[in-house]
Amino acid sequence: MKKFCYLLISIVFLISCASHNMDSEKKKEIAIATQRVGEGFYNAGNYTLSLKNLLEAYETIPDDPYLNNSLGLVYLAKERYDLAENHFKKALELKKDYVDAKNNLGAAYLKLGKWTQAIECFEDVTKNLIYNNPEIPFSNLGWAYFHQKRYEKADFYFNKSLQINPKFIVSIHGLASVYLETGSYLKAIDFLDRELKKDPEAAILHSDIAKAYEGVNDMLKAKKSFETVLKLVPETSSLAREAKNKLNKLN
Repeated sequence: MKKFCYLLISIVFLISCASHNMDSEKKKEIAIATQRVGEGFYNAGNYTLSLKNLLEAYETIPDDPYLNNSLGLVYLAKERYDLAENHFKKALELKKDYVDAKNNLGAAYLKLGKWTQAIECFEDVTKNLIYNNPEIPFSNLGWAYFHQKRYEKADFYFNKSLQINPKFIVSIHGLASVYLETGSYLKAIDFLDRELKKDPEAAILHSDIAKAYEGVNDMLKAKKSFETVLKLVPETSSLAREAKNKLNKLN
């Protein structure tokens, strides 16, 4: 928080001291500081202020690959997936080995339903041996294949992700989703029961196991699990809305 405050103070100081005819280096310095402020707002979850600052920086340094990647992330958060795609592509045009932008472009393709393009991106990322969090692109591959209804492939990549990081909730939920979609309800219950013992407050997993209980017609346990979801998430969340709808049908 202190670092973020210092950034805000620095940019205000730079702007106040800059003359009307400031040289290009000074403009670039201010743009970079503005970019850092925008990224700080993004990390704090304030996507509107983040976008405002990043767009201001973009006026001066539109060919910065890292700025384009940051803009793509904000547009992803604001559900403007088309604009996110454009900025991730530009980041990669400017820096062809920018692996984070490649993974993020794949994420944008997932949101746009472009499964084949997403798979191509994630496969490239998984080949990068120095990528910091390899469980993420493997999980993303799982989701791309899941949406293509290629469940064996999805199962393989979710498991590969979990071999790297057994606690990665996105892949745990992904593997559970494969079991549910293929009607492997008992397998889902066994798997999710083990995972919930490790992380009893994982609302998405309570929702998954509730659906598995529905699949085997154990409505009492399904109801109990959906009620647990409501205790764990805000009532305005999509998980809460789904749980309420399910409970209304079960009552």
